[in-house]
Amino acid sequence: MGIALGNDEDEDEFGEAHEINVTPFIDVILVLLIIFMVAAPLSTVDLPIDLPSSTATPQKKPDKPTYVTIKADLAVAIGEEPVKRVDLVRTLDAQADPAQAGPSQAGPSKERRIFLRADRAVPYGEMMDVLEVLRAGGYLKVALVALEGVPASEGPRPAAGAKP
Repeated sequence: MGIALGNDEDEDEFGEAHEINVTPFIDVILVLLIIFMVAAPLSTVDLPIDLPSSTATPQKKPDKPTYVTIKADLAVAIGEEPVKRVDLVRTLDAQADPAQAGPSQAGPSKERRIFLRADRAVPYGEMMDVLEVLRAGGYLKVALVALEGVPASEGPRPAAGAKP
């Protein structure tokens, strides 16, 4: 006993498929995902500053560090937001400490580490002025940020007053 569901003579073997082929779409989405995963960590530094390099071993930084930046034009910023030097401590005090967890510790902590970045063109005295403002405000844990390693074009620099 056989049943014929359709007439095989009228149908074409290579007829149109009425389905969307999603394989190329998925391939494009996966490539875009990989591009965004690679590009996301590169976009963490948004202020253009020329940091000096250091050969010190890199330390582990917290998940959400607090950056204070001195740009080449001597403007000061916390994260990406510019602030006046007189308002630096007040703005840091107003920010919540990302290291604190839970409602038991209210307010910002003066014990959190502040990461100070300064452009290579910033005079030493200007950087010390910002450090003094932070110290006077009670922020004693300040870490200086530098690029890792010594550039290949520069050799070790002689000490001040040393003769070659």
